[in-house]
Amino acid sequence: MNYRRLQHHVFLALLIVVSIAFAWILLPLYGAIFWGVVLAILFAPLQRRLLTFTRQRRNLAAVGTMLLFLISVFFPLSMIVASLIQEGALQYEKIRSGQLDFGAYFQQIILSLPSWITDILARFGLTDMTSMKNAVSAAAAQGSQFIATKALNIGQSTAGFVISIGVMLYLLFFMLRDGGVLAEKIKQAIPLHSEQKRQLFSKFATVIRATVKGNIVVAATQGTLGGIMFWFLDIQGALLWGVFMAFMSLVPAVGAGLIWVPVAFYFLITGATWQGVTLTLYGIFVIGLIDNILRPILVGKDTQMPDYVVLVSTLGGISVFGLNGFVIGPVIAALFIASWDLFAAEKLRID
Repeated sequence: MNYRRLQHHVFLALLIVVSIAFAWILLPLYGAIFWGVVLAILFAPLQRRLLTFTRQRRNLAAVGTMLLFLISVFFPLSMIVASLIQEGALQYEKIRSGQLDFGAYFQQIILSLPSWITDILARFGLTDMTSMKNAVSAAAAQGSQFIATKALNIGQSTAGFVISIGVMLYLLFFMLRDGGVLAEKIKQAIPLHSEQKRQLFSKFATVIRATVKGNIVVAATQGTLGGIMFWFLDIQGALLWGVFMAFMSLVPAVGAGLIWVPVAFYFLITGATWQGVTLTLYGIFVIGLIDNILRPILVGKDTQMPDYVVLVSTLGGISVFGLNGFVIGPVIAALFIASWDLFAAEKLRID
């Protein structure tokens, strides 16, 4: 009996070691693998419909789903990224040549402020025009240089980038084709009750679909609407600012306002009244309402998580996992809540 128990413990230790080793060798490609799984979950309903249409031919259904994904998502997104890199490089050149001077914009704001505000700022040493102008210009140059450097790094590491995309697409095909079988094998291996496994897997898939679809729809909508308004107001780099608003909108409750609010304030304080009022009203009643209406419907309603949990888990996820964290954070939070709910229900059943 003791020998059989020792065998069991040794086997568990071996299982843990090889699992950790396997995760370790996959770590460099975790982003590609993660998005391959996420996209497979998102496109699983389409895969099931094509399976019915193709009379259960899994390879043909997976190929059809991949083609629709490439046409509707991958190629348009690639064109947007290419345009963004070009726009970022153009704006960086304007800042470096002095054609776009953020320090001058800051100086205009200071000169337009009422005297009582400038007196307060003077106490903190914030009215030294030369030093503040240089600081703002340096910060803008560093920010644009960071963007240009990232774009250059993508170009220089083309091989690694292409490999990651290739791994994602390759894995996506097999996850679409064999995902259902693989999910059943994982369920069988997990030592939990059938109902507990069903609820956890259902919550995992639901949160991924709601988070990705909801956040992407909100981000794309806000970024597009904000970019159009910036273009209408003749603000330089409208495409770049629109993409920034889309990225910022991934953060609930804060979002795109981090971009358009300072611009509206600049317009108002420097006397461009109609531009400032137009952008303010548009930001509050168009861009803002998109976040307040769509996000609870697309994200909070399906995940069944409070808004503050979505906010904290999204921010924490982004800080730990980077951009992937806007999905990973809420998924971990949802599984945390679901696990404790199952534990409480099990405890009540035992008691």
